[in-house]
Amino acid sequence: MFESPSVDAVMAAERAASFTKRSIKSDAKRAGLELALSMLDLTTLEGKDSPEKVRALCRKAITPDASDPGLPSCAAVCVYPALVKTARKALAGSGVKVASVATGFPSGQFPLEIRLEDVRRAVGDGADEIDMVINRGAFLAGRYREVADEISLVKEACDHAHLKVILETGELETLDNVRRASDLAIRAMNEAGGAHGHFIKTSTGKVQPAATMSVTLVMLEAIRDWYLETGQVVGMKPAGGIRTAKQSLHYLVMVKETLGGLMPSANGAGGIDGSGEHCPWLTADFFRFGASTLANDVLRQLAWLKRGVYMASHDFSEA
Repeated sequence: MFESPSVDAVMAAERAASFTKRSIKSDAKRAGLELALSMLDLTTLEGKDSPEKVRALCRKAITPDASDPGLPSCAAVCVYPALVKTARKALAGSGVKVASVATGFPSGQFPLEIRLEDVRRAVGDGADEIDMVINRGAFLAGRYREVADEISLVKEACDHAHLKVILETGELETLDNVRRASDLAIRAMNEAGGAHGHFIKTSTGKVQPAATMSVTLVMLEAIRDWYLETGQVVGMKPAGGIRTAKQSLHYLVMVKETLGGLMPSANGAGGIDGSGEHCPWLTADFFRFGASTLANDVLRQLAWLKRGVYMASHDFSEA
């Protein structure tokens, strides 16, 4: 198929750690936190999910903090396929997207036709985005063509909806496998009509470790190399384990320093430091956080910047 570059795990860890040492102050910090809020996919993927819980989550996605209506809405609400219609109705006219985890989430082990029908039904019910899981058993067994073909078929089933391919990096064992899976997913989407505007994603949130900075860096480098090869912008979604506002800023710094220099400058576009550098990955169109618990910590930090006092966790709704 193709050869992916090997990854120096020690250097990846050192490089990832370096992004946590940047200092972001005052207006840039607020801008970064508001950007992180706008990139959040609020998610509920539990057996006890109900229409009422989904509607509450949708209200929060539209207006994260009723006491500060100037804050941006979140990017999307992610639900099981059976609740797509409920989310679609609750979000109508808001601009917040409906995402759904089809394809036998979280195992990816369902028969292919069932997974494809799951996707078609979710899209037909109004999903704007599909978060699919790859078959990690097939990948780890070296059946790469099988995994690529399934991704291509899922992308075709998505029709107009955007696809996010979940690698479940916590089960891939090595950073070399993370890089190969990233390259495979991007190329498979491209085979099915183009990878531009679609995503690769770290995790389901059901397996530990989920998103880590080293894993995310390796995936961003795969996205960078694909852009340099083709000019196509592929999105990135770290999911699971990102719980604090401080962590979200670390990830945005990593995006800026890994991908921010690829695009020509354009006044007023992109950037969390006021530079105006155009970086499409510093928008919700190409970067997301899959971390519902992150929302309230971001809101607490924004409230502190505005009022000078910390709000309690219970001052913000859980949904």
